[in-house]
Amino acid sequence: MPENTTKPRLKVKPQTERPKLYKVILVNDDFTPREFVVTVLKGEFKLSEDQAHRVMITAHRHGVCVVAVFTRDVAETKATRATDAGKAKGYPLLFTTEPEE
Repeated sequence: MPENTTKPRLKVKPQTERPKLYKVILVNDDFTPREFVVTVLKGEFKLSEDQAHRVMITAHRHGVCVVAVFTRDVAETKATRATDAGKAKGYPLLFTTEPEE
């Protein structure tokens, strides 16, 4: 009589990779009013008055400042909308994105 052996089935859970994150960076310029930069930071990035002021001052002193970190689509959308807000008022306000290490 043949012996039947059964092998246990292993359930393999697919490993989902976390999405890569991107930094939104505020680039300083000498023409955009500070109050306007704070307004954009509060409106687009939902920062408090104090947080927005600190980000703006850091960018002013160091040339750039990381505003927030998001997934790629969100980071690019927010950076574009914030930059467009400056362009709409005639300011050279610039937000960029780059991958987080």
